[in-house]
Amino acid sequence: MGGGNESPRQKMIGMMYLVLTALLALNVSKSILEAFVAIEENIQVANENEFARGEEKKQQLMEVATDKSNPAVADKAKAYLKDVEKIEKMSAEMIVFLDECKFKIFEACKEKYKEKGEHGSMIRVPYDKKLACKPTRMDLSLVAGPDLYDEPMLVMGINEDIKNPKGTGIELWEKYNKYRKEITELVVKSASTPEKPYSLKVDNINEFKDGLDLEKKVNKMFEKGKVSPDEIDEVKKIYKSLSKNERHEIHHGEVTGVHWVGKTFDHNPQVAGIASISALQKEILTARADAVSLIRSRVGGGEFSFNKVMSLATGPMIANSGDEVELKVLMAAFDSDKQPVVNVSGGSVKEVKDGVGTVVAKVSGSSEMKLSGTVAIAKKNGELKSMPWEHTIKIMKPEGTVSLPDMQVLYEGYNNRVKGVASGYDQTILAGSGVSLSKSGEFWIATPAPKTKTCSISISGKSSITNKTVSLGSFEFKVKPLPGAAIYFAGKGTGEAAPKTARGLSAKFPPDIDLQGINFTILSWKMDFMGRNFEGNGTVISDAAGKLLSQAKPGQTVTFICRYTNGKTAIKTGAVTVQLQ
Repeated sequence: MGGGNESPRQKMIGMMYLVLTALLALNVSKSILEAFVAIEENIQVANENEFARGEEKKQQLMEVATDKSNPAVADKAKAYLKDVEKIEKMSAEMIVFLDECKFKIFEACKEKYKEKGEHGSMIRVPYDKKLACKPTRMDLSLVAGPDLYDEPMLVMGINEDIKNPKGTGIELWEKYNKYRKEITELVVKSASTPEKPYSLKVDNINEFKDGLDLEKKVNKMFEKGKVSPDEIDEVKKIYKSLSKNERHEIHHGEVTGVHWVGKTFDHNPQVAGIASISALQKEILTARADAVSLIRSRVGGGEFSFNKVMSLATGPMIANSGDEVELKVLMAAFDSDKQPVVNVSGGSVKEVKDGVGTVVAKVSGSSEMKLSGTVAIAKKNGELKSMPWEHTIKIMKPEGTVSLPDMQVLYEGYNNRVKGVASGYDQTILAGSGVSLSKSGEFWIATPAPKTKTCSISISGKSSITNKTVSLGSFEFKVKPLPGAAIYFAGKGTGEAAPKTARGLSAKFPPDIDLQGINFTILSWKMDFMGRNFEGNGTVISDAAGKLLSQAKPGQTVTFICRYTNGKTAIKTGAVTVQLQ
């Protein structure tokens, strides 16, 4: 088939290849269409299962509502049934609308879906108002024009522009988003009580990169509302299951901004379009079943099974003699065949037995230690329900002290560091008379009042569990002036050897006095060397005095008398005598 130079035999062979290619294409197309018919059949089976799941939960709630043995629970169930009725109504409206979308496509394709043919009617089970949420059961194997796609595109309003659907297509998109908003808000609000009202303003999140991005945006939306902590994961699941990207940037390999309706129904054969609508019905039925199941679980006897009970008593982790403690005593139910799954951060799980997980951890830290994790239990359907847990342990440090009553001294003009320990209490409180106290890390800073000879410090212990404060005693301290400083020349004290070229003087506590944070400043000095005297201000001797010292012979001594201060107490005088080298 390449040109006029081919022989009759070559032309005949080329024609045969062309016919064969066309036949293969027809067979592939037929197999694809048959696959869509099979897929749609499987979706309809799944729809019936989801419908039955929702019906089962609704029936269970109705049984509780008519149970006269527990009037309080029955009244609660009756109130929830009103919310379930609203869910039923909005779900049924969507199911009926989606059925009507299918019928419009059938009519556009001139399918005789209402008539009975040789193999029966295309509608196997018609819609029944008594089973309001159950879709019409169809048999697409009887469709006459399974490969027609222009007509479905016309019905969905994308025959002119797949980026901007009109008519039934845009109506489908708007109704679907409205359903997501209404069922989510209703489920959240239905959990409200007079003491704990819940509400959520649902946004239309129709643009997200992937599942993680959708999760992030949904979490942000839920943070703005007030949703029952026990149900937040289930409600998020309902919302996300009904979420779709409105625009798709790549369609048939081209970069575009095609609308979800255009992407779903563009050039799709009739049976593929019907299968897509059936898939939407499944999403509606799943959301409906999840919502009814969640509401049903609020009145007991729901998704969890129990066959054993045990007593539990929990209370504070620390206490002291004479404290009044409060215990929580309860009866716990568990399924001996379904042990909880316990996880812990900061410790390890020793064992899980009789419905209780035993966690062990080594206590560490300064004041308290927080352990956290999750505990999960399987529902009747095998799905795990997980919840976080947290426990705080107040840390008491075992300490012993040895005191010297005669040596209890505080220095005036000094930030005395004091450490108090109230054994058996997680908080230590110090108070003073004749002394001011302030907290600094693990110590207290005690500053005696001016001209005070004695002062006292009282210690109390406080338990954060009982919130009680107990006085543990008072201790007296003598108040004394700070010891004087020692004078140094070239860093050398009295009796030590110093170089005759040295020029610097300094003042500080001698090694046997261990007081920190005090800085001394030399104000003036007088030097006595070989009967000659020099004097000056500051820490460096004058050039004339230094010149005289540089002429000294080894072993000769020099004496400096200095006036110094620490900036807080009175000016004092000190002296140093060193040997020159």
